[in-house]
Amino acid sequence: MEVSVKYLYAVAGWVLWCTLHSALISITMTEYAKRKLGDRFRFYRIFYNFFSLVTLVPLVSYSVSVRGQPVFRWEGSLVIVRYLLVAVSLFLFIAGGRHYSLFDFLGIRQLRNKQLSHTLSGPDTFVASGIHRVTRHPWYLGGIVIVWAGNLSVSMILENLVITSYFIVGSILEERKLVREFGEPYRKYQREVSMLLPYKWLKTKIGGALQTQRL
Repeated sequence: MEVSVKYLYAVAGWVLWCTLHSALISITMTEYAKRKLGDRFRFYRIFYNFFSLVTLVPLVSYSVSVRGQPVFRWEGSLVIVRYLLVAVSLFLFIAGGRHYSLFDFLGIRQLRNKQLSHTLSGPDTFVASGIHRVTRHPWYLGGIVIVWAGNLSVSMILENLVITSYFIVGSILEERKLVREFGEPYRKYQREVSMLLPYKWLKTKIGGALQTQRL
């Protein structure tokens, strides 16, 4: 597979975007911003979302413009697999979204209530029900699934590897913040539920089914 210089530019752009996106929401940056901004920190989430969107649009536009012909297509019987991946991804987004506050995510509630929370679940609790009993980060998992559900060119494969790494690193960084905020209750949740791939949930279900058969 020939790797064009334009592909490398696109990949470099994604690496830069993912790095900035993660850095701006890291514990170090948010704690520093809290100290420097004081009450004005309630604007941080809106700034973060605006900056992420404004920088993402030209990056996506450039990445699409340099994509070559696909080297892998979801054709024949694989189309069913593709539809299944899309369906799983949409389910993860919708099921996960039911437990998140859109106003928190957009930063609106922080403005109205002057709250300094920088987590999606709010300052007092974390979500441990519904889809979150299967995977701790359904949106990150849904993101990983959906980026691989399209026909893949060389540039898309390289970009998807960066994006997948970003989702994994993002999950780890979010875990650190949640452990710091909630302590042992969240550590217990970590022991019970998988971070991304729901292998603990599957293990429990398979073990329960086998036990039922023996009975």
